[in-house]
Amino acid sequence: MLTRISPTSTPLLQELAARFPPGFVWGVATSAFQIEGAAVEDGKGPSIWDSFCRQSGVIADNSDGDIACDHYHRWADDLDLIASLGVGAYRFSVSWPRVRPGGSGAWNSKGLDFYDRLVDGLLARGVTPYLTLNHWDLPDELQARGGWADRDTVHRFVEYARGMAARFYRPWPRDAGALCAGADNSGCVHFFTSAANERAGGRRRGAGGVLCSPNPWRAVGGGDLVS
Repeated sequence: MLTRISPTSTPLLQELAARFPPGFVWGVATSAFQIEGAAVEDGKGPSIWDSFCRQSGVIADNSDGDIACDHYHRWADDLDLIASLGVGAYRFSVSWPRVRPGGSGAWNSKGLDFYDRLVDGLLARGVTPYLTLNHWDLPDELQARGGWADRDTVHRFVEYARGMAARFYRPWPRDAGALCAGADNSGCVHFFTSAANERAGGRRRGAGGVLCSPNPWRAVGGGDLVS
């Protein structure tokens, strides 16, 4: 197979795809906070972005993610749109506080069920799921305990990653080995939240934020660098 695109792709996309290396993956991507909405439904806990948006003056138009694109309710229609594009892959992120509201402790079955439906819906449409474990929306409870500046957050992420792998890893079609990524924008997350105070997390630590920035990378490493 020359490229991973849907059999329903347009002739133009087929032609363009032929110019790329064998195995090149055509896909689209989103992140949970930006599209899901349902910020307080079915047991979801608050994320650092939920809390950040509620601070006066930090968002130019005072928008938030409470509804967003309402993907939580419109996911089936959204997957139809993705399939209609003719791409063969969809990279999405899981909202950590939706599936484990406090970042540790009890899992939220309704949140997990949502991602089960999402994965099954993608596979039914011939689109390969690319699941990212965390795209910036750290559970607010972990942030209150220090966030990524606290080494304990690394351990909580490893627990979360293992739980998600146990739930969702399966022999999906088309090179399943690459279907579970770690934390997106790991380095940027810590700098902008802890050092520059420009994103969710909202702390200005200066050099301290830079010095403790390895923690997201330790988390992505699955605990190998944890000490």
